[in-house]
Amino acid sequence: MIVKDEFLSRLRKIFDLNLYEVKVWTALLSRGTSTAGELSNISDVPRSRTYDILESLEKKGFIIMKLGKPIKFVALKPEEVVERVKKNMMKHAQERTKRLEKLKGDDVLQELSTLFTQGIKFVEPSNLSGSLKGRQNLYNHLDMMIRDAESTITIVTTKEGLNRKFEALMPSLEKCKKRGVKIRIAAPVNSNNLKVAKDFKKVAEIKNLEKMKARFVIIDSNQLMFMLLDDEKFHSNYDLGVWINTDFFAQTLEQLFELAWKDMKTVR
Repeated sequence: MIVKDEFLSRLRKIFDLNLYEVKVWTALLSRGTSTAGELSNISDVPRSRTYDILESLEKKGFIIMKLGKPIKFVALKPEEVVERVKKNMMKHAQERTKRLEKLKGDDVLQELSTLFTQGIKFVEPSNLSGSLKGRQNLYNHLDMMIRDAESTITIVTTKEGLNRKFEALMPSLEKCKKRGVKIRIAAPVNSNNLKVAKDFKKVAEIKNLEKMKARFVIIDSNQLMFMLLDDEKFHSNYDLGVWINTDFFAQTLEQLFELAWKDMKTVR
């Protein structure tokens, strides 16, 4: 059986399997039912690992074991596998969420917080910086920055970025608004994002950015995150951002933004 490496790679990402697992699974799919020994020969997976791999696939809902001697394994329809895997993932996610929720009042979280508080005292503010790769990581960090905002939030983004930020950041922005945080958003506004722009007016002052293209966020005039790539040209997985804790740079950029802000038109 010959399965292209590219196809195996896609299966690994989609179903969260390792290389041996996708090899054995596709080998079994090609036979319908088979023994561990046969699957080892077909998939080119060491015989010593095949039983462990088959046991793992069975637990994850990809195959079933047929009773009898010799022991055989039966492939399930791919559509059925998708449904089983989806249910298992949802169940595991719910269980993990419950465990994390329980941590809020647990001694473990208190000890972790103490370690962080003690450690942060020895860090210079200028050293609190880092790079983040992947749009989901960027938005997770942005959400954290916004949740900690005390006075001001300045967001400059692109047309599509405005839509994305509404979905990812709106709940945290609403909480900031209730705390009295001043929020300003600048982005190109057109027919594709006008509704979102108007929805943002519930929590922020929003203006149409026409003369420049930029992606950055300033929090309390001391924290800054700016994105390095054009979101129209690069896939979200390769998006790259830099986070810096610096009064000097953040305030300088905010002063430059003020000049541009005055010339922008308010979204009506």
